[in-house]
Amino acid sequence: MPHDVQLIYFNAGGGHRSAALALQEVIAQAHPDWAVTLVNLFEVIDSDRYYQKLTGFAPEDLYNMRLKRGWTRGLATELKLFQGMIRLTLPKLKKKMRSFWRNNRPNLVVSLVPNFNKVMYEALRDECPGVPYVTVLTDMADYPPNFWIEPNQGQFIICGTEFAVSQAASLGYDAAAIIQTSGMILRPSFYRKPCVDRASRFADLRLDPQRPTGLVLFGGHGSNEMLKIAKALPDQQLIFVVGHNSALAQKMAAQSSSVQHRVLGFTKDIDQLMQLSDYFVGKPGPGSLSEAVHMGLPVITFLNASTMPQERYNTTWVEENKLGKVIASVSELPGAVAAVLSDLPNYKQHVQDINNQAVFEVVEALAKIQQG
Repeated sequence: MPHDVQLIYFNAGGGHRSAALALQEVIAQAHPDWAVTLVNLFEVIDSDRYYQKLTGFAPEDLYNMRLKRGWTRGLATELKLFQGMIRLTLPKLKKKMRSFWRNNRPNLVVSLVPNFNKVMYEALRDECPGVPYVTVLTDMADYPPNFWIEPNQGQFIICGTEFAVSQAASLGYDAAAIIQTSGMILRPSFYRKPCVDRASRFADLRLDPQRPTGLVLFGGHGSNEMLKIAKALPDQQLIFVVGHNSALAQKMAAQSSSVQHRVLGFTKDIDQLMQLSDYFVGKPGPGSLSEAVHMGLPVITFLNASTMPQERYNTTWVEENKLGKVIASVSELPGAVAAVLSDLPNYKQHVQDINNQAVFEVVEALAKIQQG
């Protein structure tokens, strides 16, 4: 029996595409007979680039620009407006999806995106009845209504936390339709954990391997908050990863006079940098928090008016599992770092209690769903 699996993602933020690539890699190893296709949703529903012609931006580019500049206040209101636009254009969007699936018939559809699961589920049901539809949350929790989990759809929901499982159950899904994994999807490289030549890497970074080291990370586009963090922690040894934000890298280089701060651009070896570090500082993104915890790092993260609505639960997860500190502003950071370093072995033990195997568990679940 063929296994034509479609993984649906988009590029708003980095987590959706990263999860799709991680699943694709593990599927290739575990099920080489499956034909896996990565589908960028916006290329299907906006194939004529109407949104880009209207605004000058692709939808994900505007979102990513806001993340890069730290313009995250008010996103909850904008999300509701965006969801209203989806509802108004539902027939047109369904027509686009039906046409796509008429020409690209799958055996299994896996959604790694929020907001569009009603559109996609209904279009698939109408065009390819009987083909299983699965939503894999790449957030630790849903942000209802109509974000990740649409009520009472005949589909499967894969959740990375007990809280998300309870949300799915409250929206009409029975136990057979809800699958819980041990966390968020991580890239397979985080499980290989190659031996890092610590002395050599610290020498390359011109840092002291004997000093506690913090890794500061705010996603693939960085954040201007990093400038404030550098000012707040002049005496701490820190590695800042600003990702694709070259303008921020230049600002940080011009601002920082501390020889204990190192600023890096985009890098593919975040897992190795985490092996060099003792703790993590960053926004409460589900991917970066999960990566840090998996690599043994206690975390210091933020909850305030700028925290994106779908990431607010993540701070609860940190506190409930005693994985680090949640603070409101950079002004609290020196005290939080001191508290984590003074009790580092205890925090590291709590972190090590989290055993995240989600990427393998999701692939195993997809195999069982296909078997019926």
